[in-house]
Amino acid sequence: MPKETDEPKQQPGAGCPIRGVLDRIGDQWSLLTLEALEDGKKRFNELMREIGDISKQMLSKTLRHLEQDGFVRRTVYPQVPPRVEYELTELGQSFLIPMKTLIGWAEQNHAAITSARQRHENAE
Repeated sequence: MPKETDEPKQQPGAGCPIRGVLDRIGDQWSLLTLEALEDGKKRFNELMREIGDISKQMLSKTLRHLEQDGFVRRTVYPQVPPRVEYELTELGQSFLIPMKTLIGWAEQNHAAITSARQRHENAE
């Protein structure tokens, strides 16, 4: 008889497809990484420089998740030392349109959101 711990591990947001996608791409590092790859292939250190204040561990984790979900392709070239490049897949490219819309909305409404937060904070 299987134990509860023998059940297969659930993927993030498995019960809700919208939450599953938004959990992965909705964090700040994923969006910044996808934006940094918009212009084409980049190596790890290029991404580090372009994104700025991300740690190596967080960038590595973010790239791994984006690759796992099909947004990013990782190519390893057989040379010494190994050269690794990251680029957007077709799925990643297709996400740029709604991502830019979201970024534009956030920029357009940033002042209103900041004011609302201040009003809320002052009311407490």
